[in-house]
Amino acid sequence: MAVVNIRDTRESATASTSLAFSPPDWTWTSFPRRYLIAVMAFFGFFNIYSLRVNLSIAIVAMTENRTTIHANGTIGYDQDFPWSSKEQGLLLSSFFYGYITTQLLGGWLAPKMGAGKLYGLGILTTAILTLLTPLIANVGLAPLVAIRILEGIFEGVTFPAMHALWSRWAPPLERSKLVTIAYSGSYFGTVVSMGVCGLLAEHLGWASIFYVSGTFALLWWILWFVLVKESPQEDRFIDRSELDYISNCLGVTANQHTLNVPWKSILTSLPVWATVVAHFAENWGFYTLLTQLPTFLSDTSDLKLDKTGFLAAIPYLAMAIVVQCGGQLADWLRSRWRVETTTVRKIFTCGAFVAQTIFMLATAYTHAVTPAIICLTVAVGFGGFAWSGFSVNHLDIAPQFASLIMGLSNTVATVPGIISPMITGYIVQNKTEEGWHAVFMISSIIYLSGASFYGFGASGKLQKWANQSSRPRNLFAPQSSESETTAFLQETDGE
Repeated sequence: MAVVNIRDTRESATASTSLAFSPPDWTWTSFPRRYLIAVMAFFGFFNIYSLRVNLSIAIVAMTENRTTIHANGTIGYDQDFPWSSKEQGLLLSSFFYGYITTQLLGGWLAPKMGAGKLYGLGILTTAILTLLTPLIANVGLAPLVAIRILEGIFEGVTFPAMHALWSRWAPPLERSKLVTIAYSGSYFGTVVSMGVCGLLAEHLGWASIFYVSGTFALLWWILWFVLVKESPQEDRFIDRSELDYISNCLGVTANQHTLNVPWKSILTSLPVWATVVAHFAENWGFYTLLTQLPTFLSDTSDLKLDKTGFLAAIPYLAMAIVVQCGGQLADWLRSRWRVETTTVRKIFTCGAFVAQTIFMLATAYTHAVTPAIICLTVAVGFGGFAWSGFSVNHLDIAPQFASLIMGLSNTVATVPGIISPMITGYIVQNKTEEGWHAVFMISSIIYLSGASFYGFGASGKLQKWANQSSRPRNLFAPQSSESETTAFLQETDGE
């Protein structure tokens, strides 16, 4: 337990004082407000990904051929929207044109206008635009692309806004649990959305997908607006013991937003770029399947759309489970077996990428639906282990600047969401198995390249340029706590 406490001290400079405080006991009448926020954030990210992936299911129904018997008795085939494969690729990628532009902006706006307000505003606006999607789609392709770009712009602020909100609500020793609860909503949102949207399209029409997902997000926003406050001090329903616990643990950390950022050192650091490249590689495969898996199943099998949606959701259910287990296993290896942090990060990231390469290639040359789904499930599931490697690496190499580095890597990692659907659209214009083979081959090459670069350049050590204090001296903490913590971590990690 001592190892965990000291590692949390490294993550937040004020955590050394938090060790003296214990969280208040839960009661049946006072559910902790910080966990209420975690649950609400879970459904927030659930909505974020539901609103993001709904078009991936709807576009199959919007462009499929329907048998029509004309008045003269002849049989014809009609489409609601006769978009080409290239146009579909443009439409599926348009969301990310907006998404890539506002992540760093969201990190700057959150402390100024309120992190909770910004997070809620991002989802509220996206929900309204989603409700307007069927109307806009009937106007033309260009307005629909514009709507998807706007949705990406407003969703782009949500992740940095949530980081800012946790800086005021999450005690250092509970950050992992609270953040895990919140962000796991993304994967469950993907799973449920793919399954439910398939049913809606098959039985109620493609427009119902946008009406249902948009309405659910609106209802969530009402609860978020009523229940969630910017800080514990502003929440009049919080128990006094919980307020004291959070305040004592966080101290000045919750109000500190200004750092002397060593941008030159960050942008020239090999370990930083190793995490960026790994993030890019993982997102290439993730976004390729996120936007194209329903289309792949439709092109290569005779399954109906309701079954296609559920089958497409299976890989993401595996990832939702694995990503939870991976974090526990990584910390267990470091604390119980004293495996070096660098070694753990490389094993989890590179091992996952190699496994994903193998199973992506297996999918490319599988001709039956069931083996293909099994291979894709294993490939996507291994991505959960990769997230326990590179995505945590920011805290290892520069804990004080982890959010900025994550913003940088997430910006670069959004590029696959833009170009992958477009490239796929060009490759699979004729809907042949050979075209899909090429799509999975490209993903495999990128995974393998990411594993190679990360294995060469990654590190779990605190970087020299990040080894500086970004907080006022705590007069109540022992003066030697930081140096003792750093020394202990270097000894524990074998570095």
